Amino acid sequence: MKDKRVVFMGTPEFAVPVLKELIKNTNVVLVVTQPDKFVGRHKELTKSPIKKLAEENNIKVFQPIKIKEDYMEVLNQNPDIIITCAYGQIIPTILLETPKYKAVNVHASLLPKLRGGAPIQKAIIDGYKETGITIMYMVDKMDAGDIIKQEKLEITPTDTYLTLHDKLSPLGAKLLMETLPSIFNNTNQSIKQNEEEVTYAYNIKREEEKLDFNKTSIEVYNQIRGLNPHPLSYVELNNTEIKVVESILSDSSIGNPGEIIDITKEGIVVKCSDKSITITKIKPSGKKEMKALDYVNGIGKKNLIGRVLNE
Repeated sequence: MKDKRVVFMGTPEFAVPVLKELIKNTNVVLVVTQPDKFVGRHKELTKSPIKKLAEENNIKVFQPIKIKEDYMEVLNQNPDIIITCAYGQIIPTILLETPKYKAVNVHASLLPKLRGGAPIQKAIIDGYKETGITIMYMVDKMDAGDIIKQEKLEITPTDTYLTLHDKLSPLGAKLLMETLPSIFNNTNQSIKQNEEEVTYAYNIKREEEKLDFNKTSIEVYNQIRGLNPHPLSYVELNNTEIKVVESILSDSSIGNPGEIIDITKEGIVVKCSDKSITITKIKPSGKKEMKALDYVNGIGKKNLIGRVLNE
């Protein structure tokens, strides 16, 4: 496959193993990634993980603000195939149709389930028992192209966004390498997606980060896991936002939704619509992550018991 001219399009850490394998096995002539961003409290201009990897391997990098309007650099490379993985922009039709082997995407779900930009988070938040990787041809509609190959992965009850991300990322690279030969020799048996089974995983909105204790305890627990470590779920107490990092399920069913009903050695017990959860690790505004019990010790147990979060 070393003779195949590949343009790779991707941005975050998730896509790094995919690009690494492509560099080893194909001729990556161009890497397309999102523009550098100002990050952190000090607003440092930061390169994407994909840009860093490309530069380490002396591969030309292209960072259009809008690929739909600025794509000629890609066509000028005369690619045999375009491969994308978590790029972050809608790709124009001309780029999907011009290469000899078209354009292929590595997507972190079992399509047609969880189309969109947050499939890993939403798989946990929505209570999926399994997810996986899909290698698919790209079309001019979000994650709707024909499926070339898939591999499933179990979601464990303790998986977080981070742990599931770290399982799916190398799986995507492996599955792509297994699939590329059949793409290049036109022997793959791609199939159309069943539109009746489509679900969506749009990017996480700010309002989805706030915990809603009118939901069941398992739903709240899944929301906390699915947003850990980024962007993290949160609650409000004394008009102050507190990020919730980790929790465990609890059996207590007394109290009203959102009420702090107990303080245990594990943390802060909060009533949900059915049972409760125990918040075990938090990140108060402007502070580092800490055990919830350390937070309790700092402000006093009597100042928390009976309080209702998000009032």
